[in-house]
Amino acid sequence: MKKENNIIIYQARNGEIKLKEDLENETIWASQAQIADVFEIERSVVTKHIKNILKDKELNEKGNVQKMHIANSDKPVSFYSLDLILAVGYRTKSSKAVQFRKWATKTLKDHILKGYTINKSRIKENYEQFLKIIEDIKILSNSRIGTNDVLELVKAFANTWFSLDAYDKDSFPKKGYTQKTFKSGIKELYSDVLKFKEELIKNGEATEFFAEERVKNNLEGIFENVFQSAFGEDVYKTVEEKSAHLLYFIIKDHPFIDGNKRTAAFSFIWLLRKAKVDFKNMITPQTLAALALLIT
Repeated sequence: MKKENNIIIYQARNGEIKLKEDLENETIWASQAQIADVFEIERSVVTKHIKNILKDKELNEKGNVQKMHIANSDKPVSFYSLDLILAVGYRTKSSKAVQFRKWATKTLKDHILKGYTINKSRIKENYEQFLKIIEDIKILSNSRIGTNDVLELVKAFANTWFSLDAYDKDSFPKKGYTQKTFKSGIKELYSDVLKFKEELIKNGEATEFFAEERVKNNLEGIFENVFQSAFGEDVYKTVEEKSAHLLYFIIKDHPFIDGNKRTAAFSFIWLLRKAKVDFKNMITPQTLAALALLIT
């Protein structure tokens, strides 16, 4: 399910079913027709199950059944609470209901064994509330050794968890700075790499072979590839993408006799800085070193 304004949408394989969300009572309301669509069963089956659920006093009618006015209807329509929706799902034999029960059982099992369950999409939508909950948990668990450290880790790297999940779902954000936001070019990069080399040699951390190109203008060729365009648009649309590919290509292509990883890492942060991207809170020196070694 996902939230869309005040609507909850159940994303089944055959389409999206809209359900009304009651924000005040923290529940979801659905009509018999919607419940039938969710579990792919006849509406008469839903009616039978709801009747038996109420008859068996598994749930009471008060608080779980509401009459609501909807568009294109001349009389109120009965809507049923999330508890009733779940109860119908447990009594139904359709393949969709079986899938639902597998998911529900796994979720319940995780809750019993781990003591918690996480809905990542809901956390994304309520990020500030998520951080507040972490603070509340820290207060409650203050006497437990090590718990605070773990919770601080969860909070500090919250954006990382979301970003990795977004990448898996092919929904990674594409927002960022474009090439037009700065005017730095390859000549300036060559000049600054030379200064970087001189500083390393001065500190005894490099030799004259550092950043010496195997073939003249190797770095320029990589730089031009990163900034190439196709059909009037940049291939790598944001500075973040350009910087990442500059790091990758310099390491993988080995344009220098020595110092490819260090020059790649330098060029990466050089480009971000020229574009005035605030990267210091996102990429630590240790992270940059790890990235370079992973690419290697």
